[in-house]
Amino acid sequence: MTMAQDQTAVFLGLGSNLGDRLSCMNRAVEKLSEIPDVRVCRMSSLYETEPWGKPDQPRFLNRVVETDAGLEPEDLWEACRRIEAALGRVRQDPWGPRTMDIDILVFGDRVVQSERLKIPHPLLALRRFVLVPFSEIAPGLVVPGLGKPIQDLLEECPDSGLVKRISE
Repeated sequence: MTMAQDQTAVFLGLGSNLGDRLSCMNRAVEKLSEIPDVRVCRMSSLYETEPWGKPDQPRFLNRVVETDAGLEPEDLWEACRRIEAALGRVRQDPWGPRTMDIDILVFGDRVVQSERLKIPHPLLALRRFVLVPFSEIAPGLVVPGLGKPIQDLLEECPDSGLVKRISE
C-alpha cells in the first residue's frame, strides 16, 4: 500500500440490503477501523432507504462514515473492496442486491478520474440515500469539483426516494 503524506478526511457511503443488514453495517465499520492508517472519526445514523437504480429488491440500510485516512485513494478503494468480499459481497448486477457496498464519496479535496475510481462519487448529488446521512454529519462540507456544500446538494436533489432514520 502507498501511504499518503498526511491524514485526509474521507467520507464513505455504506449500504446493505441482504442478510443481517445491521450486523453487516456494524462489521463493515469494525473492519474499516482495522485498516492500517485509517481511523473512523464519526458516522451518521442508520437510514432505511428504497433501492435506487433497480427498484425490485429489498430496502437498504445506509449510513455515511467519516474517516481519517493516510492512504492513497486507490489503496483505500482496494481495502474497501476486500471488506465487501469478506462480508459476502458477490459482484453481479452493479445496482443489484448486496450484503455490503462501500463507496468513497469524498476524499479530502481530491478529484480522481481514473478507469477504476471516480472521486467524488459521480452520482453523489443524485442520491438522497447518500445526501441525507451525509448532511447529518457534514452539512457544510463543500464537495470538490461540484463547489457546493452537502446541504445545498440535498436541497437540490431530484431524488424523492424514501430515506427514513431508524434506531439501532
